[in-house]
Order: sequence, then structure tokens, then C-alpha cells
Amino acid sequence: MPIALHEFGFLRSAAVSPELRIADVSFNVARISEALHAAAQEQCDLVVFPELCLTGYSCADLFTETALRRDAWQGLQRLLPLTEHYGLVAIVGLPVELAGRLFNCAAVLANGRLCGIIPKSVLPSTGEFYEPRWFTSGSNAPAAQLEWNGSTVPFGTDLLFRLEGIPEAVLAVELCEDLWAADRPSTAHALAGATVLANLSASNEVLGKAAYRRLLVQAQSGGCIAAYVYASAGVWESTTDMVFSGHSLIAENGTILAESQRFRLETELIVADIDIERLCNDRLRSPSFAQQRAHRPYRSISIALRERSVEDLRRPLSATPFVPQSPQEQAQRAEEIFAIQTRALARRLLHVGTGTGVVVGISGGLDSTLALLVATATMDLLGWERRRVHAVSMPGPGSTERTQHNAQRLAQELGVTLHVIPITAALAQHLRDIGHPEELHDTTYENAQARERTQILLDLANQLHAIALGTGDLSELALGWCTYGGDHLSMYGINAGIPKTLVRFIVQWCAEHVFSGTVSELLRDICATPISPELLPPTPDGQIRQATEELLGPFEVHDFFLFHVLRYHYSPRKILLLARLAFGERYSSEQLLGWLQLFYERFFAHQFKRSCLPDGPKVGTVALSPRGDWRMPSDATCALWLAELEQLRREAHSTA
Repeated sequence: MPIALHEFGFLRSAAVSPELRIADVSFNVARISEALHAAAQEQCDLVVFPELCLTGYSCADLFTETALRRDAWQGLQRLLPLTEHYGLVAIVGLPVELAGRLFNCAAVLANGRLCGIIPKSVLPSTGEFYEPRWFTSGSNAPAAQLEWNGSTVPFGTDLLFRLEGIPEAVLAVELCEDLWAADRPSTAHALAGATVLANLSASNEVLGKAAYRRLLVQAQSGGCIAAYVYASAGVWESTTDMVFSGHSLIAENGTILAESQRFRLETELIVADIDIERLCNDRLRSPSFAQQRAHRPYRSISIALRERSVEDLRRPLSATPFVPQSPQEQAQRAEEIFAIQTRALARRLLHVGTGTGVVVGISGGLDSTLALLVATATMDLLGWERRRVHAVSMPGPGSTERTQHNAQRLAQELGVTLHVIPITAALAQHLRDIGHPEELHDTTYENAQARERTQILLDLANQLHAIALGTGDLSELALGWCTYGGDHLSMYGINAGIPKTLVRFIVQWCAEHVFSGTVSELLRDICATPISPELLPPTPDGQIRQATEELLGPFEVHDFFLFHVLRYHYSPRKILLLARLAFGERYSSEQLLGWLQLFYERFFAHQFKRSCLPDGPKVGTVALSPRGDWRMPSDATCALWLAELEQLRREAHSTA
């Protein structure tokens, strides 16, 4: 499935640490040329090379040699046709003489021309670094342009390069120490509109520096809400007392997309697809970014990009964006979420009063199980008796033996107070009262059960001087999969900030790392039980009849949609593309499109339920509280989004 990168807002970028010989420009140009060819094979738009890569950074007093500087310009001339041939933007480093001063510069090459030259601003002069011995800071540039080969070339630290073909793709450049300074040029570049920041570096290696370098790149990309492409000199620069490693990185708004292996003995090229659209959307949602501005004017230079069509994306893409992939991150995430939930509940209980208990309805499902575990752990945290947790099992017409056994046995094993209150008789009486046939299993029949259970929980909470703990999760809130006035209500929604895939993960984590014995076995079986509200009678053999995922589609897919809709605000077209890539052949394009349509329809239709949510702790960056994270009219129409999905459906049928 070919992907038109620019159409979806992606810029394919590379950082290269080329093989190099100090003061051998011809050799260096040959290696840079090979790297450009390799980058073109990877369909790259932008290729960033290290600082002074044409000559070598370690030339020292050789920078004052006329022959070396002249050869560097001739090498630059030989690279220009390659940018035209390959249709890419290349940034290389070389020494540049201007008005009797020498500058450590980055040259931006594209479409066979020299588009601009950026001098380094901050020159290191401590320890092993002596740059002021040879170079002048770019902040002292005597002119805003230079003459070369009969043309005028923009020169200065105030250059922005607009990459035509991708909206808001704006490139700016700084060099090595510029990143390590307190007042970084790239910060001003970003405030002036740059979304892609390139750094040509020759950062040597000492113990612990790589970790700090990585943090710097991550932090600067995050603070600027930008991409940061950092290309560093490799081991071939090593000489005298200094050793270089070729530690290159590509980051996007605080996330590392690609990182090189250090100390390689051959040219290394890392590639990542930068999501310009994501960066722009993140900036629009950041008032702190909008409130700042660049304190000087910038010059803008346009560069036309060649359209790229690729087979896959070169960036991390998980089918479960809420759940980390590595075991270490998973454990950290689970511990942190559990800490947020228990501390939030503890604070609420202390506010209500030290004699307060918790009432939680248990069904043998994932959500109520997590709420029960959190309530129990909160009592342990406060040093209160677990008996203050009142677990209420309310079997009804749709309950199965498996779920009721798991719910009640779990409460007993945890040592909380168990209440078993059947609702079948109360439901039958209520249906008679409103004149509803008991055999008519419609929405009224289902919702009456949910509301009956909620009434019991709220009344018990009053009776027991407790708070009724809500169990509904973020995924259900997004889809409106809750009964208004039923499980939609509580006194505190402990799971409201956690999507279903993360709920399942935390319960599994508790089974594997927190509990053992019978509790662990029960938790594992709960995770293996089909998700269901259990509002319809079981099958004749006692199995769950009403499987939520058969009605709505898999929660892992809806959580994927939820993440990309609310976190990045992508269009349906882009979300569908990402879903196809993330899930591969597990689901067909037609299935994904149908579920995405259902997601939008339900998300818009059920905003009225989210507009009056009870309090609940915010856990992640995606949240739906009407008091902080999501304000949306209850009467908004989703026609615009559905029209785009219909267009995608027509396109799919026309190519079938």
C-alpha cells in the first residue's frame, strides 16, 4: 500500500555520520555522495551531516590554510548536482570566510543550488575545545549575504527554509554548541515558525555524555514542540586527546524516533518520518507556545520538495498506543497509574472524613475489578481496614455463573466486605410498574438493570457513610457505552482516565506482579472473560450472550482511534492509514473503516453524557473531563468526518 508521505504531513529525514578523513575533502565528498545516494534510496527529503564534515572538525590550525578552505568550496560545488538528481535537501558543514573573518557554517543545498549558509553562534572554548582560536560567532556576522559563483547566497542565523509541499514544514539550522547553551538559537527559530530543527554537530565522547546529549535533544524538541535532527561526527574525527562516536538522533516533541549506534567504523545513516501535522496540532493546543514570539525578524527561503511514495512509515507506531511495549516501561506505567489512582482516592476519602468507606459494584469484569483493587490498595495506603470497602455483587437476568463467582470470590480473598443483592425481582417489579413486557429485551430492559444497580450503590453509600466508586473507563466514555443515570453516575469515577486496553493491562500486571495464589488466578480468568455488560440472558449453556466487542468492534481498535483523534487530532483519512499500518492483516481495511465510522458517530452522539461526568483522576494526556480536557457542544454534528469516511469508502470500491 503506497503512502504519499507529504499528503499525510510526513517529512522523511536522515542524520548521517559519514566515514571521514581529516583535511581530505575529496575523500569526504565521496563518502557524503555515497550517503546521499543511500538516503535517496530510502526516499529521504532531508539529509543532515555533521559539523565541518567537508574538511573534518579536527583540522585545528589547518582551518587557516587557503588550500583547505578553497577545496571545501569546490567539494560543495560537486555536491550540488546530487541534490538536484536525488531531489532532496542536504545540509553539510564547512568553514566559510567572509569579510576577513572565518565562520563555522552549515550550508543548505537543494535542487542543485546553495540556498543559504548558517554560521555557528556559540563557540566552545573550554577543556579540549578551542573554536574561538579560528572562528567568529555568527552573532557577529558582518553581512547578510555572500557572493558565490556569480550568485548571492543568504548568510546568517536568521534563515528559515520553507519546504513546499508539506504545510508548515519549516527548517532551521543550528550547530553543535548552540544546543548546549542557555540561550539556544533553535528556541527562537521555533518561535519564528520552524517545525524542523537541524543540528550539525561534532560532539566528542566522554563517560556519561551520550545520555546527557540524548536528554538535551529530547528536551529541546519537546520545549520547542518541533522535530530535532542531530547529526554527529563519527569515530574518524578522533585524534590526539579526543574521541568521537557518531551519536546521531532524530526526535519529535520529546520522543526519540531514531538513534544511531555509537562507535561504528562505517558510515551510519538513521531515518525517521517526522510528522509535521502532529507538531502543528500540538502547537495549536499549547497556549504557552502561542504566548511567546521571536524577538527578531527572519528571512524566508522556499525550497520545493519532490513528492515521496513509500511502502511503510519509518517511525514508531504501536497498535496499543496506551500500553508501552517494553516490560520495563510497562511496569513503570502500571505502578504510576496505580499510584495516581490510590492517591487520588485517598485524598477524596480524607476530605469526606476519616470514617468514610467505599462502595463499589463488582461484576466480574475488568473495570469493576480494577476499581476494587484500587479501593483495597487505598485502604492499605491509609492504614484503614479493608472491611471499609463494600463490594456489592448484584446478579441479574444477564449474569453468568463465571462472572459472579470471580467477583464474589475476589472480594472474599481480598478481605473486603461483600454484599450480594440480586436485582431480578426488583427489575421485574419496575418493568411491571412502567408497563414494559419483561420478555422484550430492548434498550429499556437493559438500561433499567443498570439504573437499578446504580440506585443500590448510591443508597448503600448513604447508609454506610461511604462514597460510591464509579467503575466506567475512558473508552466507554468516548463511545457513550454507559447508561445515562445508571453506571454513568457515581460519587467518584476512579477509572475515568484509563482506556480499556490499559485497564486490562493493569489487571494483568496485578495478577503477575502484585498478587499471587487464588487472587492471581481469579484476576487472570477475569482478563480472559469476554467483555460484556451482561444485560441480556445467558445462552442455554450459561455463556455470556452479549459480547461488547462483537457489537462495537475490538476495544484495541477503538482505543487506537481514541488516541489519535484526541491526542493528535488527525483527520479520518490519516487515522485510517495509521490503523492499517498498525494492525496489518489482523483486520481488513473495510472493517477498520466501519469501526472508525462507528467511533465518530458514537463519540459525537454521546457528548451529553461526558458533559456532566463526576470527578475522577486524570491519568494520561488523553482525557475527557468537561472541566479540563474536552469541551465540546453536545449538539455538534459529525457530518464533516463521516463525509470524509464516505469518500474513502468510494475510493476503496473504485480501486477494488
